[in-house]
Amino acid sequence: MRSTDTLSGSEASPAVHIVDDDVGFRTALDGLLRSAGYEVRQFASAHDFAASGRAASSGCLVLDVRLPGGMSGLDLQAQLLASGAHMPVIFMTGHGNVPMSVRAMKAGAVDFFSKPFREQDLLDAVASAMTRDAEARARRLQIDSLCERVSKLSHRERQVMMLVAKGKMNKQIAIDLSIAEITVKIHRGNAMRKMRARTVADLVRMTEALIATHQK
Repeated sequence: MRSTDTLSGSEASPAVHIVDDDVGFRTALDGLLRSAGYEVRQFASAHDFAASGRAASSGCLVLDVRLPGGMSGLDLQAQLLASGAHMPVIFMTGHGNVPMSVRAMKAGAVDFFSKPFREQDLLDAVASAMTRDAEARARRLQIDSLCERVSKLSHRERQVMMLVAKGKMNKQIAIDLSIAEITVKIHRGNAMRKMRARTVADLVRMTEALIATHQK
């Protein structure tokens, strides 16, 4: 059973997700974050959060390390990473140690706090996490849009686009592909139109972004 799940605003609105089994601490943290203008959702355990369907939501996770139910905060972080969820995580604990914090940070945590901590330090970490999430989502939307556009290219248009991105001139591309130079110009023009690239430099940047994404 999930604890008080305080909801406000649109379901899609970015939110700070607090996971802590101490209801008093969780409520106090809720008040602090709301006073800073954040939408907040509360969960009493890692299992409650995992079952909520919020892992792919926008925002960040403020997560206690030691939690009831057999799943620790570190376990939840690992589960999120394995599932491809990208929500930034801020850890807090009253029983921290160096190996624990190192493991959390190596797995991508934004910060790791030992209780008690300064309220402003947490607010700063939350601000950083929310910014990180918004920027990452914008990048993913951009890549998704590029992938949709490139899917509309013909095989030859993709070949030409890749060779343009390598800095090759039309004449060189024509030789590489054994086609006429005018045909290269037509394919390049079609690729730019379908990719919505205003200039060759735009097309190169788009191609590099797609290549970098597929190399990860």
